[in-house]
Amino acid sequence: MRTHDIHALFDPAFEVIKPQQARWPLVFNSPHSGRVYPESFIAASALGAKTLRQSEDAYVDDLFRQAVSSGAPLMRAHFPRAYVDLNRDKRELDPRLFPDGLPQNAITNTQSVTCGLGVIPRIVSERAPIYKTPLDYAEGEARLAALYEPYHDALGALIEDTRAKFGIAVLVDCHSMPSSKSLPGRCRRPDFILGDRRGTSCAMQLSDAAEAVLSEQGFSLVRNHPFAGGYITRTYAAPERGVHTLQIEINRSLYMNEATLKPNRGFLPLVAALTKLAHGLAETALRLPPPLQVAAE
Repeated sequence: MRTHDIHALFDPAFEVIKPQQARWPLVFNSPHSGRVYPESFIAASALGAKTLRQSEDAYVDDLFRQAVSSGAPLMRAHFPRAYVDLNRDKRELDPRLFPDGLPQNAITNTQSVTCGLGVIPRIVSERAPIYKTPLDYAEGEARLAALYEPYHDALGALIEDTRAKFGIAVLVDCHSMPSSKSLPGRCRRPDFILGDRRGTSCAMQLSDAAEAVLSEQGFSLVRNHPFAGGYITRTYAAPERGVHTLQIEINRSLYMNEATLKPNRGFLPLVAALTKLAHGLAETALRLPPPLQVAAE
């Protein structure tokens, strides 16, 4: 499949939903909530559409839509994570999925690739192989050119536009997690996991503000374990330039039935809670001191 054929499958592949007036130095990003599954993808898969959706951060984009009307843009993918994973380095390629050979700069030994979860995933739900047969690398290359690269180009531009307007930009990378796995010593996952790369991807005031707002509303949370922030959080973080990144993982049981993939009665209350979170992050961001590089000029 060629690049223009992939463009035709997803029209558009992603979108940036902008507020009427940008009042906050925040950018919300939902890279894993895409739920357009082309017939050709399902036909090539050994799995049904419902199983493919198990890796999807279902409805996370909708949970944060209220932030747009409050004054911050939201970027979201329409193509699914099972097709292309935007939260990976584009060189993280799985040789078991592309046996015809990979480029010399391919990164094949990361934990994600070893587990089958490279930039083009080989599995979903930890063990279920996606494809009936391996793919040609030309297929993977076309997907990256059509979807991955334009998305990251647009996300980078959105962050820089926000920084230019406010002198600072806070990227909130929005994800969800299954509730079925437990952390060591816990019977269930917490309601939220905040990832700031162990204090390196954003000012501590932002992580503290997020924890305070969520805790005050009765949610349980931990920081950086087991999710400290993925490729997006790591790559775009530049606090010294005024670009801060914070990853948020939401326990899916808070807002959806994980078996039926339908929203539950907790959905609207969670929207309200996340809107309070957005306000708290925005107020904190606007009070941060000037970035080190700017202050030194």
